[in-house]
Amino acid sequence: MGQAYTPGLKVSKYTLIEKERLLPIKGKTLVEKGDEVKPFDIVASAELPGNVYIIKVAGKMGILPAEMEKFLLVKEGDDIKQEQVLAEKKSLFGLIRDTVKSPINGIVESISTVTGQCVLRMQPQPINVLAYIGGIVKEVIPEEGVIIKTKGSFIQGIFGLGGERMGNLKVIVSGPEKSAKTDDLSDDLKDKIIVAGSHTDYHFIKKAMAIGVKGIITAGIDDADIKALLGYEIGVAITGNEKIPLSIVVTEGFGMINMAKQTFELLRSLDGKFVSINGATQIRAGVIRPEIIATDLNYSDEHIKAPEYFLEKGKNIRIIRNPYFGEIAKVVSLPSKLQKLESEAMVRVVEVELENGDKVIVPRANVEIIEG
Repeated sequence: MGQAYTPGLKVSKYTLIEKERLLPIKGKTLVEKGDEVKPFDIVASAELPGNVYIIKVAGKMGILPAEMEKFLLVKEGDDIKQEQVLAEKKSLFGLIRDTVKSPINGIVESISTVTGQCVLRMQPQPINVLAYIGGIVKEVIPEEGVIIKTKGSFIQGIFGLGGERMGNLKVIVSGPEKSAKTDDLSDDLKDKIIVAGSHTDYHFIKKAMAIGVKGIITAGIDDADIKALLGYEIGVAITGNEKIPLSIVVTEGFGMINMAKQTFELLRSLDGKFVSINGATQIRAGVIRPEIIATDLNYSDEHIKAPEYFLEKGKNIRIIRNPYFGEIAKVVSLPSKLQKLESEAMVRVVEVELENGDKVIVPRANVEIIEG
């Protein structure tokens, strides 16, 4: 067999990019088809209803529900402030006052003289969806959001943490085998997305957070450092909602590992340019990859090639499972016969040459193409 289909990990200098920008609930779109948008533009918005608070006014004041109205100082639909008096009862010629106060800022949603309760609702919370990338609105999805299309550079990682962040890229290492140290971090990296090289550890990340770095792109990271950073073991569910002030995109794998030369050179060519990154990752059904995007609508379409997902001799691949996890290799041959693994399973394999020159056999399911 001369070719085989396999998923691709994109590392593309010139490519077409489309992004859905959707609201979590029904709302409204703020742009139209054909509009040009910038990364920080709000393209859709909605209001998330505030939490409800039920106040047992009659019970707190020791009155019957039917008597409640004559003690109320608010009515349905009124705006209210925290600690505002909702109801008041005076006794002993006004010397003693029983009051019920609002625990929130919000509105009076309803009043019931049957139950003796006031229902208060906090003010709605606005939800704004940013464009995230610069581009053209390809499609408007009424009440939900938009699809934005653009051209530019696109890099996918193996693993990531944190959600969407945007800023200017700064490469702080001289080569793909170099690893940035805490001493390489300075205050002028505030709001930057930095390329930290082959490995990043807990102390480096903590200092970057203190400076105000928006994102870290690294080849490798250790499980122990992730646990120390988050305070818990990361699972197989989707990442991206971690409560950390920066995002991390890991391009190669876990442990000390060189960044792929192709990836590093592309990032170096983007030094100083505005990029969007997202650390969200899901490795099971509905795979989501962390990503780095540098949009440039001036790229010529003639530079953009359709992705090739065929495994064939000479193709660059990354191995995505042990014992060669994260290794970059080149396809040597594609044996047509099934081969038996240590687990006794019969699978199709691929012969690859590692960067150190060693040739090894790995299951085809354990590799993915690096699309360049």
